[in-house]
Amino acid sequence: MGWWQLNADTLAGSRFVISPHAETFASLKLLDAGDAAHPGEQAWLSRHLPGYRARLAADPVTGRLVRAGLGQWGSPRASAFERAGWIADFLTPTPRGGEPFADEIARVRSTAPDAARAQLRTALAGPLPAELDRDDLPERAAGLLEWVWEETVRPYWQRRRRVLEADVVARTAQVSRGGWVSVLDALRPGRTRWLGENRLQINLHEYPPREISGAELVFVPVTVQRAGWVAWEDGVRYAAVYPCVGVLADTAGRSVPAALDALLGTARAAVLVLLGSPMSTTQLTAVTGQGLGSVGRHLKVLREAGLVERWRAGRSVLYGRTAAGQVLVEAGSGGEEGSGGRGRGRSPGGASLRA
Repeated sequence: MGWWQLNADTLAGSRFVISPHAETFASLKLLDAGDAAHPGEQAWLSRHLPGYRARLAADPVTGRLVRAGLGQWGSPRASAFERAGWIADFLTPTPRGGEPFADEIARVRSTAPDAARAQLRTALAGPLPAELDRDDLPERAAGLLEWVWEETVRPYWQRRRRVLEADVVARTAQVSRGGWVSVLDALRPGRTRWLGENRLQINLHEYPPREISGAELVFVPVTVQRAGWVAWEDGVRYAAVYPCVGVLADTAGRSVPAALDALLGTARAAVLVLLGSPMSTTQLTAVTGQGLGSVGRHLKVLREAGLVERWRAGRSVLYGRTAAGQVLVEAGSGGEEGSGGRGRGRSPGGASLRA
């Protein structure tokens, strides 16, 4: 397994950031894999996968660059997500937070050609194909990422950003209630976890541990549910990219059980279903599409009924289901919600070895 050694000050100073480039690269990985994790992703793939494949078919050099840059590990029978291993560094510059997409992509484009070729050899764990022995690889990669951003991410970015912000608020609240260990163990269950003795496991691949004490550590959510990688500027900044809370990302899969709909009404039931993860009224408004006043009224009724509680986390007021609210949602959905472990405060489920 891969792990980082860090001191208490580094962990205490870590933060969550949102990166348009990380969301774009995660979307590129999803397009390359063509393997949706939920109905929302499948609908998105159905809309954009033909255009992506047509673009690469018209530009085979860039298509080969993508396959090389993502790396291939494991059995050929495994999914593309399962086979992905060492990602070429220049494709995933370390997020800094508050950086616009244009600045992030400029860092991809500014990669020295020799460095890009060397990183591709690492990703391939072997020699570079002859057609990739050229100087325009960073420009090609940047051009493709710009296309993915403009065609497949930017049209949805306003909503995706709100979903990511909701995840950050939920994780931050979890830190205040359960400590960093509870958050780290839940970022990518089975892959990230706190090992004790100042060690953070970041994935399941074997490579030497890294001492990152004194550097900046950031955690970066993306909406693609099987995406995740790590990136770093050695000795300066380290990032762990993880999939955000699934109940937020899957719009199509957030149906309201019929029994709950009949009991509470569709809009109010939708709010209760969402509150398996802590959210503020602003985030509920963004994710549901309901007005702020409507959301506030629903929350008031749900609180008075003992189905929802609220608490303060920093500057935010968060809402989450009570035990009674959890039982009601589970009963209405036939127990499926409970089996997924979506109770309040729990989340479902890099050179960098970045899978």
